[in-house]
Amino acid sequence: MLLNSFSPDRLQMMLLSLPGILIAMSFHEMAHGIAAESMGDNTAELAGRVSLNPFRHLSLLGTLSMLFFGFGWAKPVPINSYNFRNKRKGIIVTSLAGCLTNLLLGFISLLIIRLIGNYVNTYVYYILYYIYYYNLIFAVFNLLPIPPLDGSQVLYEFLPYKAKQTYNQVARYGNFLLLILIITGVFSYIIVPVVNWIGAFYNMIINIFLG
Repeated sequence: MLLNSFSPDRLQMMLLSLPGILIAMSFHEMAHGIAAESMGDNTAELAGRVSLNPFRHLSLLGTLSMLFFGFGWAKPVPINSYNFRNKRKGIIVTSLAGCLTNLLLGFISLLIIRLIGNYVNTYVYYILYYIYYYNLIFAVFNLLPIPPLDGSQVLYEFLPYKAKQTYNQVARYGNFLLLILIITGVFSYIIVPVVNWIGAFYNMIINIFLG
């Protein structure tokens, strides 16, 4: 599998997908920081994470996972939930901000593809496509209720006390579980159909706009 990953065609596709991965991660994490600041916590700002500089957000393992397996993560933006004016609301808004930003970028990217896709060369088309695709992938992946993904932070706020205790015990194994699910390909059966459904929904909306 790894040998196939280093074939010339595969390497070319990986290079073309890199802008999409970096854009999806950078906007996602910056959105977390902006949302946290709007809720009263400037920890991310003080840490220099309210930025579109991808090097401030990259996780080496998460980025390699994105390149080789199609799913991955960035370095979490630091927040201090005790600074939020409303703690529960602040956690939910901050957690969802990144995914909503990715969904918006995915829609904008697909709209651009639909408008100019026939007038650009193959390489530009693929770059635009990967910007669209990885923004949707990043959104759906991070909405999963598996620690430490954003979806798990939202779910935690709605759990009863005893369930939160169980969550805290499971959370320490979250990264290991994510790696297992990524490497075994389980996520492909969960995330890709959802991404395809969102893409079809976006195309339906764009078709209405474009007549």
